[in-house]
Amino acid sequence: MTSDALLVAYDEQLRTDAEMARAVEVVREGPLLWGVFDHGGFVSYRDLGGADGQALDALIERTVAHYRDDTDVAAFEWKSRGHDLPADLGDRLVAHGLVAEPLETVMIGEASLLAVDVPLAETPEGPVVVRRLEPGPTAVEDLTRMLDAQESVFGTGRGPSVESSLAELESASSEFWVAEVAGRVVCGGRLTPVAGTEFAGIWGGSTLPDYRGRGIYRALVAARARSAAARGIRFIHSDCTDMSRPILERSGLRAVTTTTPYVWTR
Repeated sequence: MTSDALLVAYDEQLRTDAEMARAVEVVREGPLLWGVFDHGGFVSYRDLGGADGQALDALIERTVAHYRDDTDVAAFEWKSRGHDLPADLGDRLVAHGLVAEPLETVMIGEASLLAVDVPLAETPEGPVVVRRLEPGPTAVEDLTRMLDAQESVFGTGRGPSVESSLAELESASSEFWVAEVAGRVVCGGRLTPVAGTEFAGIWGGSTLPDYRGRGIYRALVAARARSAAARGIRFIHSDCTDMSRPILERSGLRAVTTTTPYVWTR
C-alpha cells in the first residue's frame, strides 16, 4: 500500500469511534466527539467538516466550556494531525488556552515486518527478559512497576491508571509487555488491537535512559508485532518520537502524518 492509502485507512479506521472505545462518557458536538476517560478528556474527529474562522473558534470555545463546566476532568487533549484543515487550527487552539505538546510522527506498517528476532546482549546487572504480563496475583504489582517506569520517562501525569490497565489486562482488550533486568522494569509497552479494524496500536514504548541503545525497545516492538500477527492483525500503528522513529523505519513502517496533542489543564 502507498503512504496515501495507509493515511486513508488511518483516518477511516482509527479516528472518532475507535478512539472512544474505552471512554466512560461520549458527547457528540458537530464533527467532534468529546470523550471522558479515567485519565482525563479526549477530543476526536475524522475532520472538522470545513469549520474555520469564527465557526472554528466557537467550536473550540464550546469544547473548553464542556470540559470546564460539565466534567470533573483535570485536563483534556485535542489530538490534531498534520494534515488536518484548516492549517491555523493549532494557533486557534493555543489562543483558547490549550498548550501544544511535542510533535510526534504517525507510523504505519505491516505487523509481519516488525516480527523479527532481536538479539539482546546481557547487561552488567544480568540478562534482559522480555515477557507479556498475565492476569494473576502479581498483576497489580507488575502493572504498577511498568506504569511507574513509563511515567518516569514521559512525565505527563496523564497515563492510564493501574485500575484501568488491570481491567484491560483481565479482559484481554490490551496486552502489556515489559523488558526486565534483575527484576526491574526497564522498558514497557502495550499492544492494543482496534476492534473492527485491521489495526493494532503499540503504545507506551519507554526505555529507561541507562538502558537505551541496547535494542531493548526494538525487541519489545518485535514481541508485540509477533503477537499481533498471530491474532490476524495486519497493520501496526504508533505515534512515535524522534528517538523511536528510526527504529520503526528500519523495521519497515512508514510515516504517514504527524500528530500534535494540544492540552487544556484546569
